[in-house]
Amino acid sequence: MVARRETNPNPATRVLEPGSGSNARQPAPEGLLAEPANDAILRGLGGRSIARVDDLSRDEVVHLARLAAIMESIEIAAHRPLWGKIIITAFFEASTRTRTSFESAALRLDGRVISIPDGQLTGVKKGESLEDIGEMFNAYGDMVIVRHSETDALDRIRQNLRLPMINAGNGTGEHPTQALADFYALMKWRPDFVSPEPAKPPIQLGILGTPGSMRAVKSFLLMAMKFAPHFERVVLVSEMADPLGDDLQQAVDQSDLEVIITNDMQACLPELDVIYMNSITLLGDSYKAMDSQFKLDSRSNLKKDAVIMHPLARLNELDTSLDDTRHNLYWNQAHGAVFLRQALYVALFNRLGRLPENIPLK
Repeated sequence: MVARRETNPNPATRVLEPGSGSNARQPAPEGLLAEPANDAILRGLGGRSIARVDDLSRDEVVHLARLAAIMESIEIAAHRPLWGKIIITAFFEASTRTRTSFESAALRLDGRVISIPDGQLTGVKKGESLEDIGEMFNAYGDMVIVRHSETDALDRIRQNLRLPMINAGNGTGEHPTQALADFYALMKWRPDFVSPEPAKPPIQLGILGTPGSMRAVKSFLLMAMKFAPHFERVVLVSEMADPLGDDLQQAVDQSDLEVIITNDMQACLPELDVIYMNSITLLGDSYKAMDSQFKLDSRSNLKKDAVIMHPLARLNELDTSLDDTRHNLYWNQAHGAVFLRQALYVALFNRLGRLPENIPLK
């Protein structure tokens, strides 16, 4: 579609809550457990790398979400599904939520973590190439999680890397597990997302940002293409003249999504069911925040049941006055990422057989 411009299976639950007294959206995972996760589809992920959203099919995304719902609903730590596995988290770019989420997910499953929280602590500081670092990782662990500010860094590391790798964000490229976490939150909010049939009523999706230079926003839009029947349209609100860029524009043109591009947030805001926003744009070697006109707070003209999503960290574009409202889906979005990444580990390491026997798998 061409973009156009307009001026519980187990009572022993452990669901994470946004906080005592919060009115934030707290959709529970039980809606995803109406049908079991598909064992064969999940086993098909064994040994694979996840560098791009397109490394996953729609069915794989759905059943990873079902497996994440199991992780969120049932205490499985005692079964130690990642026992004996070592995961290297190599973050050459600063991170709070993503690195901690990946490491928490591994430790909760009894995996072991080698953490590189700063690329300057590696041989890169002495001039070592990423290609050589990739070769060395083969001897040190069983999987590598990589974040880097340079978009081509993953390709360089993978030249010699023989381990499964997960992209935790590469420059202006992609952040596929953020998109997985985003859609896990959406599926808990609207479990009809798991169906191939269009959602009823269809969803009006708004994206505030510049997908061409915001990797989380780009990955969210690419994931939305896999679930196109559920969206009546996508309204992309950006201050940039070309918010998509050539590659993403081509993907939009080949998808079934109707994408409308505008810079008038106020005109479309009352119609939107889901608002996905971010503030930070990567321009060269520096970061730029979105214009202040794209700011949401408790006085914004939001649809009554609209939900707001944000990959975080936020600046002043998302006011804290929305934190204690029913529009807030972003806390649940962030909390659920730990369970989604647990599901991804279990599938990629092919450790489904180490889960409790009574979990809903078919």
